[in-house]
Amino acid sequence: MKNRTQTAIKILGELVSFKTLSGQSNLEIISYVEGHLRDEGIPAHLSYDETGKRANIHAYIGPSVDGGVVLNGHTDVVPAEGQAWSSDPFILREDQGRLFGRGAVDMKGFLACMLASIPAWKAKPLKVPIHISMCYDEEIGGFGAPVLVADMEQTPPRPAIAIVGEPTNMKIITGHKGGFEMRTTVSGFEAHASDPRKGVSAISTAVKFISYLDKVAANLAQNAHADSAFDPPYTTINTGTIHGGTARNTIAGTCVFDWELRPIPEDNGDALIEKIQAYAELELLPAMQEVYPNAKIETEMQARVPALDQTTAQAASTLLREITNLNSTNVVAFATDAGHFCNAGISTAVFGPGSIEQAHKPDEFIEISEIEACLGLLDQLGDRLCQ
Repeated sequence: MKNRTQTAIKILGELVSFKTLSGQSNLEIISYVEGHLRDEGIPAHLSYDETGKRANIHAYIGPSVDGGVVLNGHTDVVPAEGQAWSSDPFILREDQGRLFGRGAVDMKGFLACMLASIPAWKAKPLKVPIHISMCYDEEIGGFGAPVLVADMEQTPPRPAIAIVGEPTNMKIITGHKGGFEMRTTVSGFEAHASDPRKGVSAISTAVKFISYLDKVAANLAQNAHADSAFDPPYTTINTGTIHGGTARNTIAGTCVFDWELRPIPEDNGDALIEKIQAYAELELLPAMQEVYPNAKIETEMQARVPALDQTTAQAASTLLREITNLNSTNVVAFATDAGHFCNAGISTAVFGPGSIEQAHKPDEFIEISEIEACLGLLDQLGDRLCQ
């Protein structure tokens, strides 16, 4: 196991060196992973985005039969620019039992553990296969996972269980909220601010829209699900960015703001979006168009991340409990690619090394002990699938 740990650390250093920022090409790291698999005699299958510049990769070890386990992680990382790092974020640094680097915990540490475990898995008499898969652009909306899952459905064998290795402190997560990533563009009419009657302020309308979002959010909080396992136990709404106007003495002609809805599985996120859009179209837009008939309020869903429904996670959680001896499961508020596997009818849980508290921060790190624990778990998984 000591040699395997050193192998995993070496692979992690190589993975961290790829500057795989979300929204940019990840083909170099995919080529690296494909080459690693080729050296192990394992063919890989790639699925691409519409530009051909980003790809998912999928392979399996063991017999070509249905019913195996797919391990999943994402290759993209959030930017390090503007953060106060103590060293180059794209050069892995070891210090006092910790491995520092962008993506070390979120989530290239898990990817490295998967790749380092392949020789041990190949040596085992697996009854069902272990699939490994890696996605693009998870951090900005989970764009790669639905492409991967759709491709896997056309590329047998089909796994029965999915384990998404996001950092959970090696705790079993069987549910998480979904995510609707929204952008609203308000188009008004510019005029001199000396007579606001002659213009339509896109900023003023945006403020009313956002105030309504806050009102809906407050109502959701007041009507929290008493039996919900989530914290907070209700669907949340947040407005993250807003940009509009050109000058203080000019009525703003445009305003763009980004907001998100994070529904718990019990709530109908689509119905909430429809309610919000109806308010904009029926309450806000008519007043704008009385002054300027071409005024618009346009809302687009830029990403949709499905919730992980814990009611479907029994097979995945049972497997993890058997090999970890953990008795409890948990849910989390952050979203992952797990919901896409869940939606495809694959029993899914989130389980991986490290803490989400270290993700996206300067001097992001993962403990070497957590790498060791993950490698041990993956070895036990191999043993379990030999039974």
